[in-house]
Amino acid sequence: MKLLFITDNFPPEVNAPATRTYEHCCEWLERGVDVTVITCAPNFPQGELYQGYRNKLFQKEVINGIKVIRVWSYISPNKGFIKRIADYLSFAITAFFASLFVKTDVIIATSPQFFSAVCGYFASIFKRTPWLMEVRDLWPESIKAVNAMKRNSKILDFMEKVELFLYRKARSIIVVTDSFKENIANRGIDPDKIWVVKNGVYTKKFPPIPKDKELLAELKLEDNFVIGYLGTHGMAHKLDFILKSAAKVNGNIHFLFIGDGAEKQGLLELKEKMGLSNTTMLPFVSKEEVKRYISVTDVALVPLKKSDTFKTVIPSKIFENASMRKPILLGVEGESKGIVEKYKAGLCFEPENEADFLEKLNLIYKDKELYDKLMDGCVELAKDYDRGFLAHKMLDIIVDSVNTKTRT
Repeated sequence: MKLLFITDNFPPEVNAPATRTYEHCCEWLERGVDVTVITCAPNFPQGELYQGYRNKLFQKEVINGIKVIRVWSYISPNKGFIKRIADYLSFAITAFFASLFVKTDVIIATSPQFFSAVCGYFASIFKRTPWLMEVRDLWPESIKAVNAMKRNSKILDFMEKVELFLYRKARSIIVVTDSFKENIANRGIDPDKIWVVKNGVYTKKFPPIPKDKELLAELKLEDNFVIGYLGTHGMAHKLDFILKSAAKVNGNIHFLFIGDGAEKQGLLELKEKMGLSNTTMLPFVSKEEVKRYISVTDVALVPLKKSDTFKTVIPSKIFENASMRKPILLGVEGESKGIVEKYKAGLCFEPENEADFLEKLNLIYKDKELYDKLMDGCVELAKDYDRGFLAHKMLDIIVDSVNTKTRT
């Protein structure tokens, strides 16, 4: 089978969407699938081209057997709604034209942003090929959650109509949480065409390893209990709340933030203004280096802004950290909280509740017996969310969907 995957994030980018797509594609290749990915020149999250790449109209490369076509897009830092839309829309247009020259039996387009899904829909019409929509976030609902636009915006109303149109036209919809399936089905979409394939981790790639002593020395963290956050510094993550809370933390607890994003500069300025000596903020690191940096942490911090929308998400950083036996300090309600509590893999605090955050942080810091039990829970969690199994599950859904008539 020939499979075309349309996504605006792909390695060498290291965010969760790029990792999910890449690892799934690697598994599908092993099962004999001919995989082509259409993406843009790598630039996330800084909005700057990665070294060695050019923002050309059309270029090809092969990454571990995956045929990758990179197309031109409008590149800018992840700031400002209009610029982001220009970025998303330009990629959708150039990706559509590139898709016309790819022979395929099925098209998968991933959202957010859903302009990639629009591209997949039009490509399927012109190529007379079935298409599936992967939904990793309820976009544009997530825009409302971070107040990026006015809630009564006519633009958002239009986007929601497009979103529902795409759901109806896709042969199948693959979502990453049970809550997403419920949300979409409750808006009139046939639940029988919605499948859940959650995020996960290659446990073999993220095994428990000793702390990297060289890196600890380099960061001057040898005698600290390290709370690590590795990921995007965006509006949804409320890292300003964490910085403000860090000012009230005592003892040898140290916060280590690694990554970039729209809020990074403001966070750096806030850290400087508050004179935080128990906080280190570093730029993003390559995927190859992530494991090394996770190793020097004691606890994985996973916060989001307090919002009903985020009760439906499951941050992927939960799984990589759990695989390396790093207990989770989770500031997310809903489905994520249910997973962490089910496996006893961490402690959960109410998002943006400083008193609750500090209480749970001190508990996980002081109670060694509890800490050891949480590490054991992490092992069980990671085992049940192994990426290899999940990729095979998704491929089975794809194959079945290709042989099934469209439901509308």
